[in-house]
Amino acid sequence: MKRERADGLELTDVTVEYPGDPPVIAVDRASLTLTRGEILGLLGPSGSGKSSLLKAIVGIVPLRSGRVRWDGDDLTHTPVHERGFGLVFQDGQLFPHRDVAGNVSFGLEMQGIEPEARRIRVAELLSLVGLGGYGSRRIDELSGGERQRVALARSLAPRPRLLLLDEPLSSLDRELRNRLAADIKEILTSTGTTAIIVTHDPDEVAMMCSRFVRIDGGRLTLG
Repeated sequence: MKRERADGLELTDVTVEYPGDPPVIAVDRASLTLTRGEILGLLGPSGSGKSSLLKAIVGIVPLRSGRVRWDGDDLTHTPVHERGFGLVFQDGQLFPHRDVAGNVSFGLEMQGIEPEARRIRVAELLSLVGLGGYGSRRIDELSGGERQRVALARSLAPRPRLLLLDEPLSSLDRELRNRLAADIKEILTSTGTTAIIVTHDPDEVAMMCSRFVRIDGGRLTLG
């Protein structure tokens, strides 16, 4: 029987196991669907399997079992760079030897985009994240919130079909987290970006996400 084509992300019984004695099950038969344009919160405490699930979706860690699909296409064994997904880590992981514009343009360079088109795209994104005119600044000149905005712009530059954000606000103070959470929601919505946002904070979920699921002990439950 022909499989019906889904629209967006579909996880089926995804299990991630790390070696040990005994082995550690970090994600236990996780299944969920995410439609295009949706912003999903993944809510859970430290050690619950949140980051492991994101890495499994991107392809950084292999699955012990299960399937990852996008628009019905099986990506389970597809290399990371061919999935078209973006990942923003908690610390942003910016390149200290590149200025702001150089960081944002990195993914465009990897795609072979022409310099003028890169320049236009970078300027567009820096304006979008509230950093217009910051292109020539060094990374060590930026505040924590500004670095996260650069990381977001860099991840959006190649127009990923799915963006995964791993605790993007956890290192910031409460006032800045609230302000940036509202901005991230507006940016993702205005660009029509499909996203999963990992957090342990219910307030962040309420501010940024259209719905959420909980994860604990590697198992997903509805929010």
